[in-house]
Amino acid sequence: MKTEIITLKQLCKELKIDPHDVQECLHAVACAPKKHPELAKSHKPRTTWKSAKGSAGMKEASNLPEI
Repeated sequence: MKTEIITLKQLCKELKIDPHDVQECLHAVACAPKKHPELAKSHKPRTTWKSAKGSAGMKEASNLPEI
């Protein structure tokens, strides 16, 4: 079974929010692995922000108060 991947650009388009603001927030979050372990673990530096729909990282990101 193929996992559906969603990128930051796609997600921001769906939610009608500015991807630049979200990217800055996610960068700060990724730098705090103790506070947000799933996001920090799932992001690879210098790559597009993307995650599998329904993954632990996506759930953690959707609960961020900053976004």
